Amino acid sequence: MAAGLAVTAAALLATGAGPGEGEVQGERVRGHPVADPVPEHRATTGTVTAPVRIADGATVRLLRPGDRVDVIAAEQSATGGDARVVARGARVTKVPAASATESGALVVLSVPRSTAARLAGAGATSRLAVTLW
Repeated sequence: MAAGLAVTAAALLATGAGPGEGEVQGERVRGHPVADPVPEHRATTGTVTAPVRIADGATVRLLRPGDRVDVIAAEQSATGGDARVVARGARVTKVPAASATESGALVVLSVPRSTAARLAGAGATSRLAVTLW
């Protein structure tokens, strides 16, 4: 069986059939959709904008674009609360005009990409608060 696979692979190489060949009008022959190629070198530095829901909407009304804040995640559990800083020195880029609700208020922060991932994860499992610099 291994010899058969080796012969088949050699035959494919000899005929030049490779990835992407045999496509008809943007679709693969087997009916699989064509995916966009993933860039080999992704930017790992720089900042991104991250919308963050802060639990206390009144605190968000104190913020202005350009302010620096620390974002703190407070987890509620049966044994009490645990707090941790998930972003330090995040720059406020926008404070949307929408009114605060019981679930908090939105603020847009400029943070490194890795910090944005931590903020998203913390926002899904914890209540978020900010402290102003």
